[in-house]
Amino acid sequence: MRRHILLVAFALASGAIAAAEPPPPEDRAPAEERPPSSPAAPSSQVYVYPAHGQSPERTDRDRYECHNWAVRQSGFDPSQPHLAPHQRVQVVMMPPPGTNTMSGAIAGAIVGAAVSRPRDSGTGAAVGAVAGALLGHASDKAREREAARLQQMHDARADSANARLEQQSNDYRRAISACLEARGYTVK
Repeated sequence: MRRHILLVAFALASGAIAAAEPPPPEDRAPAEERPPSSPAAPSSQVYVYPAHGQSPERTDRDRYECHNWAVRQSGFDPSQPHLAPHQRVQVVMMPPPGTNTMSGAIAGAIVGAAVSRPRDSGTGAAVGAVAGALLGHASDKAREREAARLQQMHDARADSANARLEQQSNDYRRAISACLEARGYTVK
């Protein structure tokens, strides 16, 4: 009789495992088809035209001196590499969805069968499996909420850093344009 009850508990646990299969991945549009999350950034190119017949050597020297001045004024150096937001990747390992639900059902079935009277061990296993699955499901949902909260926090930090970098880039663009215009160049 005890053996039959353990087989029933195992069958219930196997059913919980089969039911806990992760859902198929969502059909999402590739990254290049998704609309951009922010408005188009201004051009990273600054076009300079000698307005008073400056020589190429003079233009190079003025551009270099204005670049250095603009870096000091803005705190931004466009010659330094900066990662675009889509290039920053943080990988966090998480158990597959439903892991705690499945583990809770198995543990609940075993404990339910063990603590019930010998003739009621099948019922005890079933009740334990349901109770364990409910507790495990609550644990899975709590982990999902925590992961979403951490993702929002990471996204907010990245958005703040990107806004700061964009502001510094705009400040640099204005500074180098002002410097070159003061030296007699047309800047577009």
